Amino acid sequence: MIVGVPKEIKDHETRVGITPAGAKTLVDAGHMVLVEASAGELSAFPDSEYIAAGAEIIPAAAQLWAAAELIVKVKEPVPQEFPLFRDGLALFTYLHLAPAPELTDHLLDKKITGIAYETIRDKTGALPLLTPMSEVAGRMSVQVGATYLQTEHGGRGLLLGGVPGVPPASVCVIGGGIVGTNAARVAMGFGAKVTIVDLNLNRLRELDDIFNGRLYTLASNSYNLSRAVQESDLVIGGVLIPGATAPKIVTKHMVSRMKKGAVIVDVAIDQGGCVETARPTSHSNPSYLVDGVVHYCVTNMPGAVPHTSTLALTNSTFPYLLRIANLGAREALLKDPGLAEGLNTWLGTLTHRGVAESQQRSFATPASVIA
Repeated sequence: MIVGVPKEIKDHETRVGITPAGAKTLVDAGHMVLVEASAGELSAFPDSEYIAAGAEIIPAAAQLWAAAELIVKVKEPVPQEFPLFRDGLALFTYLHLAPAPELTDHLLDKKITGIAYETIRDKTGALPLLTPMSEVAGRMSVQVGATYLQTEHGGRGLLLGGVPGVPPASVCVIGGGIVGTNAARVAMGFGAKVTIVDLNLNRLRELDDIFNGRLYTLASNSYNLSRAVQESDLVIGGVLIPGATAPKIVTKHMVSRMKKGAVIVDVAIDQGGCVETARPTSHSNPSYLVDGVVHYCVTNMPGAVPHTSTLALTNSTFPYLLRIANLGAREALLKDPGLAEGLNTWLGTLTHRGVAESQQRSFATPASVIA
């Protein structure tokens, strides 16, 4: 198979879809790997390392997209890449289609086989390709929040952990999944007072055990959430419904009652955000104010630490990629039901229920179309 690795062009997206080590494994397995010039440079993987691994460096994106059978990316294609789509192409990347009807239209129109990292499941039902970036984003959310609490960024002028004689900042983490757990761990490491909110009482019990009762756990309902948000200096949104639009559980009214200079970091923004006042931002223009509350809603937060993020991501994605290359997309999907869960579009048909419900479209199950 001819595997293409384009350079990411989303704003300040510096990760890359395959490392030189991955390229070598593919080449050794008999595949051709095409890498766009300088695609890995900002992740500290220069072209010379790909060449040494047996890959071919392609100078232009259009040339690479035209030659490849399978495109491997990190982030969803942006409008500049839509004209490069063609019938029969397979795409393996984060797609986050639920809040992106235009991208969905183009994938369907060009009959792209779109396999999304974020909806692939393993044998336990977990999301193995979403986990590493959720870990990075969860940990980063606290670093970002601590920075934006400083006055030069519009924050309240708080040190997250306080100092002796001065109380620490209050952090509310919404969602007790991978993002929330990692955010809570780092916030507690800073010395902040941390409250984690979740609907699942069993998960709250687990978190209480994991952290030995050193954080506050709170059952999620509108009353509890409103009070927790109002009392917090930093709110981190980590709500996820796989493949679907995130529910807006922090309302405009709740935001309006927050402290002036408080900070919201909505990690769920890739799937539309769990805060009603959240809208996607970029690393070039990362924050804005609503009712005096700083909102940080960058859709590719892990792109700020590309070397760590690329290694963490490709550790998880590469086994699936190798399987697709060795077997072909159809056979790989047929043999691995968990991989088939990642199929979002197939030859002009939408194949993910969450995306279909978010966009009010019809869909077919992966099993029904790939068979």
